[in-house]
Amino acid sequence: MLRVLYGGSPAASAKTLELILKDSAMSSSVPSEAYKIVAVLTNPPSAKGRHKELIPTEVAQYAEIWNRARGDDIKILTPEHLKEEARKEISAIQPDIFVCFAYGHILGPKFLSMFKYGVVNLHPSLLPKYRGATPVPAAILNQDTETGFSLQKMVLGIDEGDVLYEERMGLTGTETAELLLGKAALFGGIAITTLLRHVAKEGVLPPSKPQEGTPSYCSTIKKEDGRINWSDSALQIDAQIRAYTPWPGCYTSSGGMQLRILKAAAASKVASQDSSITQNTGAVPGTVLSYSKQRGILVQTGDGVLLVTELQWQAKKAMDYKSFMNGARNFIGSVLE
Repeated sequence: MLRVLYGGSPAASAKTLELILKDSAMSSSVPSEAYKIVAVLTNPPSAKGRHKELIPTEVAQYAEIWNRARGDDIKILTPEHLKEEARKEISAIQPDIFVCFAYGHILGPKFLSMFKYGVVNLHPSLLPKYRGATPVPAAILNQDTETGFSLQKMVLGIDEGDVLYEERMGLTGTETAELLLGKAALFGGIAITTLLRHVAKEGVLPPSKPQEGTPSYCSTIKKEDGRINWSDSALQIDAQIRAYTPWPGCYTSSGGMQLRILKAAAASKVASQDSSITQNTGAVPGTVLSYSKQRGILVQTGDGVLLVTELQWQAKKAMDYKSFMNGARNFIGSVLE
């Protein structure tokens, strides 16, 4: 039986783990000669909340839930670094292959050489486009009409390995990073189960191909990247808000207070259905123009109007635009900064 070590940390990666486990020999619905998850490799617990309580990653939490529910003994490994001690612990479990999605660590040559069938990574872009840690926000920020995911062989160069499988996904211009990452987790997980079944049966990885095209890279996202520049176009700000949902989120200032813009859309996207929506004015970018009970709060940008539909004052609850306007005196005509 193929022994699999799974690596990942965030919620999307936990969804992929769930799908793989339910397809594996650890599920009663599949043949016992397929494969099994022997351990998960994830980040250590991190301090969260007001009381800085140490919280395990979503992948660790799901593996623990599975163990309790099924009586299995999936080992949960949380090393800070993949040094000799961690490698010895992994080696003792005798995994044949390491598959990962959003593990969050750079893998060195000693680690990569530990597995009979190597290391396979689920990367949510069509490589070599958007190599790096933030391919999903990058696709949204660039207003791409298509993205996808790749299963790649891991090598020392970041996201430079040969591609084992790729799948394309069309974009409508309404997706958030959270939604798009969830789709990659689901469809990528299905692709991983197919790959693992192949390896279990054939004793070899499927054929791969070198990456084709000019590589592009995505940068690390910082909290301050969420600040809205109202001189940007409505389409750019629309994309920024979707790309940074749920983190770091987008924000502006109103009357000296931080105001988070949680949901919005460029007016040009709805103008074909609603001719009453203003698409542009001569107002200063950031000016709150008006309020449409059917569509949202209209804000002038550097090019076009943004329809804001969900907002949140700092340290307050999120509100839909109607609830927000009920308590927002003098908001119309103000200038957001």
